[in-house]
Amino acid sequence: MTRKLNLLAGAAALVLATGAMPAMAQQQAPAPAPEQTSTVRGFRAGDFLIGASVIGVLPTNGGSVDIIGGSPHANNAWTGQLDFTYFVNSNFSLNLIAATTRHDLEAQNTVLGNVALGRVWALPPTLTVQYHPIPMSRFSPYVGLGLNYTIFYGEGGTRNPAVTNVDVRNAPGVALNAGLNVEVAPNWVLNFDVKYLYLRPQAHVDTVIGRINATANLDPWVVGAGIRYRF
Repeated sequence: MTRKLNLLAGAAALVLATGAMPAMAQQQAPAPAPEQTSTVRGFRAGDFLIGASVIGVLPTNGGSVDIIGGSPHANNAWTGQLDFTYFVNSNFSLNLIAATTRHDLEAQNTVLGNVALGRVWALPPTLTVQYHPIPMSRFSPYVGLGLNYTIFYGEGGTRNPAVTNVDVRNAPGVALNAGLNVEVAPNWVLNFDVKYLYLRPQAHVDTVIGRINATANLDPWVVGAGIRYRF
């Protein structure tokens, strides 16, 4: 009888232990990680952004000057820029920039040496269509293609007594574009942008010996960094 009681007690203990094992395993197993939720809002159709940047306008320079030879040259300039971006859909946006820079001009390597021509202001509004391949990523690169029309104004400031007037003609151009948006908050975006403008205006320089004509192959790089606010 005692042996049977012991066997029954052992069997009961084995059943209880077997039933308890899944519960114990469930208690000891680590809780599943909570589902990760992204805090990146990304870009969507109808988004409108206003940006403020610091840009550098860096002419590559080149071209030709008649009569005295040489080539036109404009120095680098830095300034502030406003830009406006509208997303037609998640992948495509329109971007418009507004900025103005002042450049010192000269004709270099002429038969008269380097001839100072004073200064000119450039206003280069540029409208670009931009493609965003991964608009829902925090780091969202883009490429673009656009049109530019540069307005030159405020010519003057030359100290060369032989130069009486400088006229740089307004000119159209083509813009190639690449950049990166970095979302730092739902409505705030850091922006890094590079444009290359194919820009070759005509210039006329009136001197005491007559008019000298030139073609200025400015072809500037426009590099900038700034911040954008999304409405």
